[in-house]
Amino acid sequence: MRIMSGLICALVLAPHAAMGADLKAVDRWRAAHEPAIIGQLDELVRMRSVAADPKGLAATATRLEGLLKARGFSTSQLTIPGAPPLVTGTLLTQGAQRTVTFYAHYDGTPVTPSQWQSAPFAPVMRDGARTVDWKAAKAPFNRDWRFYGRAAADDKAGIVAFLAAFDALKAGGQKPSVNLKVVWEGEEERSSPHLTELMRLHAKALRSDLWLIGDGPLHQSRTPTLYFGTRGMMPAEATIYGPLRPLHDGHYGNWAPNPAVMAAELIASLRDSEGNIRILGFADDVAPLSQAARAAIAALPPVEAALKKEFALPRSEGREGLTASTMRPALNIRGMSAGGVGAASTASIPSEASISMDFRIVPGQTPERVRQKVEAFLIAHGWKIVRQAPDATMRAAHPKLIKLVWGGGYVAQRTDMSAPAAKAAIAAGTSAAGKPVVQLPMMGASVPLSMIEKQFGVPLIGLPISNHDNNQHTADENIRLGNLWDGIRLYAAMIANLSW
Repeated sequence: MRIMSGLICALVLAPHAAMGADLKAVDRWRAAHEPAIIGQLDELVRMRSVAADPKGLAATATRLEGLLKARGFSTSQLTIPGAPPLVTGTLLTQGAQRTVTFYAHYDGTPVTPSQWQSAPFAPVMRDGARTVDWKAAKAPFNRDWRFYGRAAADDKAGIVAFLAAFDALKAGGQKPSVNLKVVWEGEEERSSPHLTELMRLHAKALRSDLWLIGDGPLHQSRTPTLYFGTRGMMPAEATIYGPLRPLHDGHYGNWAPNPAVMAAELIASLRDSEGNIRILGFADDVAPLSQAARAAIAALPPVEAALKKEFALPRSEGREGLTASTMRPALNIRGMSAGGVGAASTASIPSEASISMDFRIVPGQTPERVRQKVEAFLIAHGWKIVRQAPDATMRAAHPKLIKLVWGGGYVAQRTDMSAPAAKAAIAAGTSAAGKPVVQLPMMGASVPLSMIEKQFGVPLIGLPISNHDNNQHTADENIRLGNLWDGIRLYAAMIANLSW
């Protein structure tokens, strides 16, 4: 274990101001500093903080630590072999009774530059299809402009929103209502393989009363949003085997089993067209939703008609609605591959077919139980499961042969929406929004909140700011400026208005 700078220590500020930060003053400060805020985001997005570039991750961590230090935080970079630095900071306020950790991740997903309209690490501003020279433009900027680049929305915009909110409050002489801790992770997009160990080694330094998770998109209505949990995840890669080599489909079709067809049949046996998982007993472990969660879902603004139009969808799966559907387990087929299509087609039976999938799991389920139930289902339906690529003898011996490789999974997490910390966050969010915030009992995506909850046993609440159509994990990732501006206001309220 190596600590790249000193252990977290305390910096004590003057007594904190009374509750009720002047958020209009925050807005005025932001409006006067929009070019500098975008300049900070531009700098961070240009840094190649992806798993394939360890030097880029290290450089990003060092820059982030410097940004915290410049604001008076006591900082550290925590690491263990094989892990990018966990950037941490602490700022204590005299008289504050609570400590709140602001979490985000600074790593982004891999990129395929040819799929992007512009280079992923050379960010650009656009107004629709038109590129905008934001450096020459006059502030205030158009709220509907979008800033494009890898990790712009997921999560560097959230990091910049926190820093700008802190600066705005400080400029106005407004003190935090809570002690502040920051944890910025560098491998969330790889399922946080070292986070548990780092938290265990530094549990005392990282402990707080509440974690606010700066990840994920707003509700599709663009209403300021808090979420109180996330689904867990269990990914898997499957390979199904046919003939030892591709065979002419005219000579051997209807005789040699086709692994592409077998893959399609397997998927149809695992889930139906409404998204229901067909594995017997798969949902037996699912914990029911609370009354508060059901009420929160019922109160959500309607968005499905608009989303169907936006995505050109003729229908949706299931009948319970978008958010309710994300409260149950899901089997997602992320990709399939077999043979070739179009110009690459060879009129042959492929020798194998590949399926990439993930199970999104909910409270009560575990990755281990998911794996057991899936494999028991496959065996009961005649599949022979292997972990390595089979030889010719193995292929000839089993008519339904599948190589199944599971990824690292983690469980779902849900915070009690009626807990005092949750009520405080809702009140602070409402003060920022000027209206009731959207309350999601659980976000449909997966973030390793369960690791944090297991270590510290405190509430965790999602603090998303990105637009729902931000293209995270895909080409042309972007953050809408209006979302960033509203995010700064929301973060300011969480820094200065939290009390319970």
